[in-house]
Order: sequence, then structure tokens, then C-alpha cells
Amino acid sequence: MHPLLALALAYASGSIPFAHIAGRAMGVDLRKQGSGNLGATNVFRVLGWKIGLAVFLADALKGALPVLLLPPRIDSPRDPVLWAIAAGVAAIAGHVRPIFLGFGKGGKGVATAAGVFFALAPVPMMVSFVVFVAVVLGTGYVSLGSLVSAVLLPLMLLITSGATAPLFLVSVAIAAFVFWTHRPNIRRLRRGEEHRFGKRGRA
Repeated sequence: MHPLLALALAYASGSIPFAHIAGRAMGVDLRKQGSGNLGATNVFRVLGWKIGLAVFLADALKGALPVLLLPPRIDSPRDPVLWAIAAGVAAIAGHVRPIFLGFGKGGKGVATAAGVFFALAPVPMMVSFVVFVAVVLGTGYVSLGSLVSAVLLPLMLLITSGATAPLFLVSVAIAAFVFWTHRPNIRRLRRGEEHRFGKRGRA
């Protein structure tokens, strides 16, 4: 398989708007409800935890599957790990700007990035995920959990053996991207106005 085709398939995988599909199935346009974000958190708040969990898992899988399935099929002398990282980045980009929604606004990429890193570095990602859950349960802020876990993941990659330089650099870039996409949430956290998990309303 040509590398560009593989990356296009990874982007297409990330572009599947599961949150939008779930909302439409329930008669709701999530772009006009809650935060307007097509991510699992908004689904949780608008449609409930069962559908929210299903969307979270689907968003994670659409990041993990390209990483696991595409690199062995790419015709290239380069290290398959590099193609796995590239496929993961393409999937995250697809989630944020999905082709199936005309490259409009998608989600913030957290669940898809989690799926990518569960495939690339399962132990560091599991630690980050456990911390994410602990922060959310302890504070009620999903955004804070996302920010903390985004910072923790690169640190865990440094601590654990076997993390390559490209993987570490991508994790740092994704952490920066998570902070960028969560700018409104950070402002609301500073003002004490951020929405707590489990309450309906804006995200």
C-alpha cells in the first residue's frame, strides 16, 4: 500500500463522526446542543452516559485501528513505527476536522488520541487514563482530567523504557494541541465557571 493512501485511510477513519451519528440517531444535532463540540464529553452531557461511553470507545477505536492495521501494509523501507505514529496523527486530525462533515469542526481529539497511544504505548497511556479518571471523579472536571493526562503522558514515556524520540515528540505536540483546543475550558476553570461532569449544560 502506498504511504499516502494509508495516511488518507487513517484520516478517513478519524473522520467518522460517531458523536454526530449518535446525535442524529437520537434526533439531536450536537453542534447546536451543549458545547457544540462533537466529542464524547458533549455526548455524555446531552445524551447520557451509555451513549457517551459508546461514542468514547468508538472514537478511541478509530484512532487505535489505523495504528495497528495500516503500518504492516505500507510499502516503505522506513520503520513501521514511524508510519504507525503518522497514522495516529492523521486519525486525530480527521477527528478534529472530519472530511465527512466538510472539514468542519469535529471533536477536540482527546478520545482518539487516547486510542492512538493505547496502541502505541499501552502502559504509559493506561497510567495517564487512570489519572484522567481519578481527576474527573475527584473534581468533576473532564477538561481538567484531559489536561492533566495530556501532560502526564510524555512524562510517562520518558520514565518507561522503549519510548522512541519521535513518539515522545508527538506526545508533547499532542499535549500542546490539547491545551490549545481547551483554551475556553481553561478560561472557565480560572473563573470557576467550568461545567462539572454529570450536570447537563455547556461543556
